[in-house]
Amino acid sequence: MEFLLDPSIWAGLFTLIVLEIVLGIDNLVFIAILADKLPPKQRDKARLIGLSLALVMRLGLLSLISWMVTLTRPLFSIGEFSFSGRDLILLVGGLFLLFKATMELHERLENREMNDGGNKGYASFWAVVVQIVILDAVFSLDAVITAVGMVNNLAIMMTAVVIAMGVMLLASKPLTNFVNAHPTVVVLCLSFLLMIGLSLVAEGFGFHIPKGYLYTAIGFSILIELFNQIARHNFMRHQERRPMRERTAEAIQRLMGGCRQSEVLNSKSSEVAAIMPQETFKDEERYMINGVLTLASRSVRSIMTPRGEISWVDATHPLDGIRIQLLDTPHSLFPVCRGELDEIIGIVRAKELLVALDHGIDVATLASNTPPIIVPETLDPLNLLGVLRRAKGSFVVVTNEFGVVQGLITPLDVLEAIAGEFPDEDETPDIIADGDGWLVKGGTDLHSLQQLLDTQELVKPEDDHASLAGLLIDQKGQLPKAGEVIEMLPLCFQIIEATDYRIDLVRVTKERQKDEEE
Repeated sequence: MEFLLDPSIWAGLFTLIVLEIVLGIDNLVFIAILADKLPPKQRDKARLIGLSLALVMRLGLLSLISWMVTLTRPLFSIGEFSFSGRDLILLVGGLFLLFKATMELHERLENREMNDGGNKGYASFWAVVVQIVILDAVFSLDAVITAVGMVNNLAIMMTAVVIAMGVMLLASKPLTNFVNAHPTVVVLCLSFLLMIGLSLVAEGFGFHIPKGYLYTAIGFSILIELFNQIARHNFMRHQERRPMRERTAEAIQRLMGGCRQSEVLNSKSSEVAAIMPQETFKDEERYMINGVLTLASRSVRSIMTPRGEISWVDATHPLDGIRIQLLDTPHSLFPVCRGELDEIIGIVRAKELLVALDHGIDVATLASNTPPIIVPETLDPLNLLGVLRRAKGSFVVVTNEFGVVQGLITPLDVLEAIAGEFPDEDETPDIIADGDGWLVKGGTDLHSLQQLLDTQELVKPEDDHASLAGLLIDQKGQLPKAGEVIEMLPLCFQIIEATDYRIDLVRVTKERQKDEEE
């Protein structure tokens, strides 16, 4: 027991334990990569068998120290190179490690982990165990030679090996889970194995590469990967703060090609877009899917028919005037009001109004039987769908906080927000192609215009306007006059028609990118 009181014994034991753990990390990483090829239920068993075999091999080799010494004696020579038993083992192990790491790296880079059926193909359990045994033999030889060179006491050597293997056994599962959960770490580990395999081949030919060089390169690479993982973690944490609906919508839009080209080139989906057929989605399909995905982010004001375009019936007008109005307007539903639009009595179908007029029924009395459904302009568009269902084919009236009517919404308005405009007989389209540009009405919805122009600069969450006219007034700071030009690169807006209180018509042109011109 006196040798336990010798400080040099404890210093040698501690140093040897650290070195054994360091020398065993590469073995542990390779076992983790090989174990990932097995079904989940067999991975722990493979790790246990692999590390247990490594422990047995190292203890067995330590018990044969006299034989280990003979491994360094030259057996034969070829030209200037002489080879010992140790050199042959290192050479064969290094070549096997180079071959295996190259095949694994090629498989990862080519993304061949999935078979034709879409399920991951698992390797045979014993095939993986055999590969682990071969690598254990190579790494065990290196570790045992290090132990023999550092300490002369066999008990200290075996104690250090047992403790180091115990630590590695405890760390094997967390390390395996971490490696398998981070694809870039797997590629980095395989690169380490390539470097280690090359150093083993060089050792086999008698060229000694200082271990410090290898460990410095590995440490520096791990530091860079640590920065990469921190940046990725912060990016994911930032993304998690955003609503799931918004993130999903953006991801689908990128896959459909619904975002700007520069964004596609800077995103990971560019790799998918390069592989997928370019004509997977038609323009109409892209428009409708974008409309559905962005519906939740829109405001009720961007969907409704604005106040100035509402056709309504004044119950105080003469009956003949009401009849002429109904016959001249193609709408099937009318809000019936008393003197002004804000005094809505009810919603009546044109056919019922005509019948009531023919039978001399009071228009106000008829309208009072179907009172309007009123919603605030702050209502969420998704909740609006439920209100429209309860309206049973009618429309809902949108008011502000003071009860002033701002517009109305029909099921057709929601459909137009998703699939594009459906003009009535008495309407002209809001957007008309005009040579290299477009003629756009001032009241055109910004979401529809943004989708048509394939840009993301028109609609911003913090803005309070929903129409093109509102955007231009906000940019100018005042109501622009006819002939004025407002630039929002790459878009140019020229005011064609405007009055003292509104913008009627705008010509929009889009500046072509240099790469498009080429």
